[in-house]
Amino acid sequence: MKTKALFIFFLLTLAGLGFTGCGPGQPVDISAVTSQPKTFVGSNTCKMCHLEHYDSWQMTMHSRMLQDAKKNEDAIIAPIEEKRIRADLAKLGDNLKVPADEIYIPRQDEILYTIGSQWKQRYLVEKDGILYISPIQYNAETDRWVNYHENDWDQRPWLLKCGGCHATGADLEKNTFYETGVGCEACHGKGSWHAALPKTEVFEKRNTIVNPAKLTMGVAVQICGSCHNRGSSVMKEGGGWPVGYEPGKSLAAYYESTSFEGGDVRHVYANEFSKGHHQQYIDWQQSKHKTEGVTCTSCHYVHQLGIPPTRSQTNFAGSKQCLSCHEVINNNFAHSIHSFGNCVGCHMPRIAKSAESGDIHSHVFVTLLPRDTLNNPDLPNSCQTCHKHKNEDLEALQADWEKLAVMPKPVGPTITPVKYKNAD
Repeated sequence: MKTKALFIFFLLTLAGLGFTGCGPGQPVDISAVTSQPKTFVGSNTCKMCHLEHYDSWQMTMHSRMLQDAKKNEDAIIAPIEEKRIRADLAKLGDNLKVPADEIYIPRQDEILYTIGSQWKQRYLVEKDGILYISPIQYNAETDRWVNYHENDWDQRPWLLKCGGCHATGADLEKNTFYETGVGCEACHGKGSWHAALPKTEVFEKRNTIVNPAKLTMGVAVQICGSCHNRGSSVMKEGGGWPVGYEPGKSLAAYYESTSFEGGDVRHVYANEFSKGHHQQYIDWQQSKHKTEGVTCTSCHYVHQLGIPPTRSQTNFAGSKQCLSCHEVINNNFAHSIHSFGNCVGCHMPRIAKSAESGDIHSHVFVTLLPRDTLNNPDLPNSCQTCHKHKNEDLEALQADWEKLAVMPKPVGPTITPVKYKNAD
């Protein structure tokens, strides 16, 4: 009897909700919703139905790529003290294009937004209604201030050069953006149709949003590549990000990646490995992972239900991530002596720069040998990025490697194959 009463209550509740799944009201006219232009609605709207994914996303660096310093003063991770900042800048000497005592140092009350906090932090200020990155940068790990475009900082509008990858819904025509940080709609597309349709319209609702997990791998990985990249906009002159690109589209139609062959010696080594930050997509494209179908989300999560397994946004910590696929590792060559090390140390050497030289891993997943540095002195190698070998002679290191790289000759008597007579 109790079960029957509960069932009747359930049916009456559904009837009272008008079968919208979102509360009382009239059924939504789907054609009326989808006839309107799609617009951004913000991650705070998304969380109303996807709270656990939202909570997971908030634990990532994506959510804190750009923070409003007026709403949250704690977003600024170091004291803005002009005397200390100028003292650090003066130590850079001839590396400065403007004398240290002439570089513009913003007051804390002038800082509108912060960019980053993991490796470094930069600061957005406004000049004549345009946002610019001020010419100072705080490097968190080494606790020092360095210069950033000190000679032309106010000639580089932030929204044009960087905004589309730091904020969601950047609009160059209106000189605005919709949301700070890399929000839900940066990867899933504009959400107004999706948010407007009731849960009961299951299939129509699904069709109004981009789910990268349901895209072909080649297109899905380009969503990551739209920002973990460096180059120039195809659609907007001077744009540093893929202006006009939307999740699910072909990135190459909107963006051209940088390269050493194209003349970028500042951000790319002669072998086309990245020496700059946010260029993982450039590296991955050169890797065997790409040819084997191993994409960004094979190793990294963006958000998930429940508490994320690691704070570094990989599915497993350290070498466990590699060993989740590479289960069988032959104990020969360098592996025979590096049982104390880890996969990442050799196969993803820290050769790229975010705040300081060598604080970012290569994503080509190739061990760089001493001979690579001998052939190209500008290129670091895996052996010398290890503390144990950092000051050793390159030729000696390479000779040691070559000894390891020779398989030992078999020992013992040669076995003569036995010939068996035909049983017939």
